[in-house]
Amino acid sequence: MTLIGRTRARGVETLTLDSPHNRNALSAALVGELTDALTDCAKDADVRAIVLTHTGNTFSAGADLRDPPPPDALVALLRKIVELPKPVVARVTGHVRAGGLGLLAACDISAASHQATFAFSEVHIGVAPAVISLPLLPRTDPRALARYYLTGERFTAPEAARIGLLTAAGEDVDEALTPILDGLRRASPQALAETKALLTAKVLEAFDRDAADLTALSARLFSSPQAREGMTAFLERRDPAWLV
Repeated sequence: MTLIGRTRARGVETLTLDSPHNRNALSAALVGELTDALTDCAKDADVRAIVLTHTGNTFSAGADLRDPPPPDALVALLRKIVELPKPVVARVTGHVRAGGLGLLAACDISAASHQATFAFSEVHIGVAPAVISLPLLPRTDPRALARYYLTGERFTAPEAARIGLLTAAGEDVDEALTPILDGLRRASPQALAETKALLTAKVLEAFDRDAADLTALSARLFSSPQAREGMTAFLERRDPAWLV
């Protein structure tokens, strides 16, 4: 079963997360397929830019708790998006949770419709947004992240744009993306690659400096007793034992 749909129009390759059975959760299989698809796009001279989107009403529900990817595989996927010598644009019309927000932050441009909602839900299952912090911390308002990391609250697309998680939010995401994609199609491949390298230098510094420590933190937290309780409670649709 293919988990990543692929189409192309006028030099823009659209990669579609298509795993409806788990709301496009980041399973080991989906992370592997998406990494491979991005690698193919990087090698294809006919691809000017990539749009990352989704089927259904959820862009990504975060890590697949039944089949999670190894932390280093998620790091590699996020770094692949950041390092790719072509712009990657997220197109969101549904909900985004936990690890899915890392995908948005890794993309060069992210746009969402007003129907989208966002939440860093890790704290509610006993873990932390560790690995996804690699692209998030350099690009997103630190005071807002403090609130949403610590509380797990849901927030809207306009708020996501205000704090730097999104580039644009609107009633019609495709209308918001039209001038963006037109601009990318008019740009030279060399200019896009070199300009992206300028923009992502600080993000890649964070990967070089912190990836090993955050990968270890993620692995430690996911194997902890509180995480086991949190994930079991989530799967059983009940409150975790620590609720007060």
